[in-house]
Amino acid sequence: MKQLELLSGAKNALIGIEAIKHGADAVYIGADKFGARAAAGNSLDDIKTLVDYAHLFHARVYVTVNTILKDSELAEARDLICRLYEIGTDAVLVQDMAVLEMDIPPIALHASTQCDNCTPEKVKFLEDAGFSQVVLARECGIETIREIRKRTNVKLEAFVHGALCVSYSGRCYASYALSGRSANRGECSQICRLPFDMQDAYGHSYGIRHWLSLKDLNLSARIGEMAEAGISSFKIEGRLKEADYVKNTTAYYNNILNAFIAEHPGFCRASDGETRLKFTPDLSRSFNRGFCEYFYNGRQGGISSHLTPKSIGKEIGRAGKIISDKVFSVNGSESINKQDGLCYFDKNGGFHGVKVNRCENKVVHAASPAVALYQDCRIFRNSDADFLKTLSKESAERKIKLKIYFDGKTLECSDGKCNASLPANIEYQQASINQKDKLAAQLSKLGDSIYEAAEVNIADNTGFVPFSIIGPLRREMIAKMDEARRQNMQREFRKKPKDGIRFTAQELDYTANVSNRLAGKFYKDHGVSRIDPAFEISGDKSDTLMWCKHCLRFAVGKCPRHDNPSPIAKNRGELGDPAFLISKNDILRLSFDCQNCQMKISGY
Repeated sequence: MKQLELLSGAKNALIGIEAIKHGADAVYIGADKFGARAAAGNSLDDIKTLVDYAHLFHARVYVTVNTILKDSELAEARDLICRLYEIGTDAVLVQDMAVLEMDIPPIALHASTQCDNCTPEKVKFLEDAGFSQVVLARECGIETIREIRKRTNVKLEAFVHGALCVSYSGRCYASYALSGRSANRGECSQICRLPFDMQDAYGHSYGIRHWLSLKDLNLSARIGEMAEAGISSFKIEGRLKEADYVKNTTAYYNNILNAFIAEHPGFCRASDGETRLKFTPDLSRSFNRGFCEYFYNGRQGGISSHLTPKSIGKEIGRAGKIISDKVFSVNGSESINKQDGLCYFDKNGGFHGVKVNRCENKVVHAASPAVALYQDCRIFRNSDADFLKTLSKESAERKIKLKIYFDGKTLECSDGKCNASLPANIEYQQASINQKDKLAAQLSKLGDSIYEAAEVNIADNTGFVPFSIIGPLRREMIAKMDEARRQNMQREFRKKPKDGIRFTAQELDYTANVSNRLAGKFYKDHGVSRIDPAFEISGDKSDTLMWCKHCLRFAVGKCPRHDNPSPIAKNRGELGDPAFLISKNDILRLSFDCQNCQMKISGY
């Protein structure tokens, strides 16, 4: 059976627990240091709480230790990994190859997407170096995935939902160059979400837009195809997202995976338990900038959120009569409720939003003026008050079915994998009436535990049992079952690296992100003869700061190789090489590498 893993991000342990309740087979979370989302750190005690809960379902917890490291941080990073192993963490995600040179326990290692994993050769090297799972670059389309699978055996993890970085992960230096905050150190300032004026070399402007901002990834329609192509871990981006987002997206993809497995008996889930939802998941009702499939099936138009980097949510209708600056009707089938957030684009592409004070017969009374709203304008809801209210409560439960047997002397239970048994210590007395049905009913009351009774069998010769002892027996049975499931959790250990393997290149520039002596030693030991230091050590603003598969020449319909059926800007001249993105404080230079079908961005 091929195991499929739904992997959800969590910014804290409580959200991680909710992810598991809503169907995640694994959760990735940051420790208090060295994670690629510095604002989402957690203590070891909190991570252990999540690990202990996850292991009840044989779900896994991966901790991100995926920043590049300074020499002064190597000892602290090693100590952190050792402590993560001690509390039961299932794997650590890493970017810095220094980790492979450290004396650490045999904890499983996953290669972060920050390692720029986009070719079969790179993935094969990482597999041979001892990684047990590799997170593919978001830019990898289905054909690349198939080729990587054909040439490797390592478990492959792919992003399927959430925010997109415009640059290849691990090869973005714009934040550090322009703000001093390194994306490779977990401090990205999201330069790509800012507005710029794009101009050609002659100063002709294509307008001020969020030219580098992308829509959110949504590959929910591709899960089955990806599974059959070799993806085993389906990753939802979101280590900075709130609980409502994690609940909704996890539940949605949980349903998709279950439906696929129901029709494909060669696949199974990587963890145990049945998730039961108390709401209907809907991706459009959580934060989103609009959805796209990025480069899953090659280059296509409509992937940018150039008008706004903010959430637009779900389209719910069109503006009807404009009654006043705060009152307007909406033509559409969706109900609109108090405290909903509505948004729209004006005729010039400006983005606006209002909060609903009340809505009567599709007439909205807004809390503030609806600036530049016009009749027939598309109306979106980017904050759904009723949906958020539902998700603020208990919105799912996850249960493991037990078979229970009781004969008056021993109480036994089994979930098909694990067993628990404890003596009842009841002195036998002949029962005056048949207690079997009442005993079965009492033993099936498993309360707010993660278990439910699928079957309860009471032996015919059980004898008289005082109901006062059933509660304590039942609680002890649950505790023993918890212990048995945690002990039965099969831990994955670090793979032994192969001898004599060589890296895919003999010379490395700053994009290899080598920022310490151990990473340098790793690459030298694997055949690299020249290693430039990381950009954060010796980079220059004029260096290439981003490598982007998203191309603005294509976006405006001026690509010499690919037609764009929906260009952003029309009736303009050629967007030559170079072109420029100009903000109040900075100028970025665009160059177009048509041979490799990518755009490069450098400082100016």
